[in-house]
Amino acid sequence: MTPDPDTQPQFYTGVPTKRLVAWILDMVLIVLICLAMLPVTAFIGILFFPFLMLIVGFLYRVATLTGGSATWGMRLLSLEIRQGDDRPLDGATAFLHTLGYSVSLALPVLQLISIVLMLTSARRQGLTDMVLGTVALNKRQ
Repeated sequence: MTPDPDTQPQFYTGVPTKRLVAWILDMVLIVLICLAMLPVTAFIGILFFPFLMLIVGFLYRVATLTGGSATWGMRLLSLEIRQGDDRPLDGATAFLHTLGYSVSLALPVLQLISIVLMLTSARRQGLTDMVLGTVALNKRQ
């Protein structure tokens, strides 16, 4: 089981703010990766840059969540996403988590619901987290 927010609140303190900062760091990294890819595409990638960002971002998130239960931005801020039984994310759950995140970005009302849930729920879970039973935590020291 993941830590109980009533008896171990330190695992949830500041998580929404850290997730936001991690998201910004991850987006900067994804933009830099995409910019580095432009010469490889003979700069044609400029014509479909948003699509390139979507694909690179999706692959980045799945790979980093599978490889360490956190994106590189999350790792810098000592966050990790765990499954409901406190295991790290496996490949399938990382894929589903990223898919849920992508759908939430595509539908702003879902992203708004997710943000409200992160700010108000005891475990600071977003909509995708609630559906999958995952939770973002401050990493154990």
